[in-house]
Order: sequence, then structure tokens, then C-alpha cells
Amino acid sequence: MTNKQPVPETPPEEDRLEDRVYDPNRLLDTLIQHLNLKNDAALSRALEVAPPVISKIRHHRLPVGASLLIRMHEVSELSIKELRRLMGDRRAKFRISDKQFKPKPSAGKDSPKS
Repeated sequence: MTNKQPVPETPPEEDRLEDRVYDPNRLLDTLIQHLNLKNDAALSRALEVAPPVISKIRHHRLPVGASLLIRMHEVSELSIKELRRLMGDRRAKFRISDKQFKPKPSAGKDSPKS
């Protein structure tokens, strides 16, 4: 009989703690590495966005929007699911609030003019 300690089971890739925390830097760094780029300026050129956009995303002043996520997918050929996982977005579905689709009430627009 040996005194072997049981090997702790590593969580599946999708359940790691670092994947659950929103971190756009991990996404940007992975893209730079995947595309063999040197820096954020080269990434901004590859994604066809202004360099301040990358900086604002890195400093959590701007979220990664849907159009930029699609552009990242087109350039890197990584799946949207993988890109979302890299930045820590683990939602199974993305739901848009009903409030975003309701028209704003217009004050007096339908009333006849005198």
C-alpha cells in the first residue's frame, strides 16, 4: 500500500477562475500573439480602428462592442465564443433589453398644429 496523494483534478478549460473575470487585456494580448503583431498600434491597424480605441479598452473605459468583436473574429478567425471566453464573458446567450427597442415617446408630435 502506497501513501500516494490523490492528484487534484484540474477544472475544465471553461470553468477556470481566470476565464470568469472580465479582462479585455487577455483578449487583446491573445490577439496580438495570434496575429504575430508587435504592439497595440499594430493591432489597431489590423482591426482598422483608431489606436485610442485599444487603449480605452485596455483601461476599461470602453467595452468591447459587438462590431469590434465581429472584426476580431474576421481578422483572427477565432470563434466569437472563444473571443468572448478570452475576455471573460461566459454568458450562454446575449440578451438585449426590451427597453432598447421601444420608441421614445414624442411630446406633442401627433397633435394638430393651429
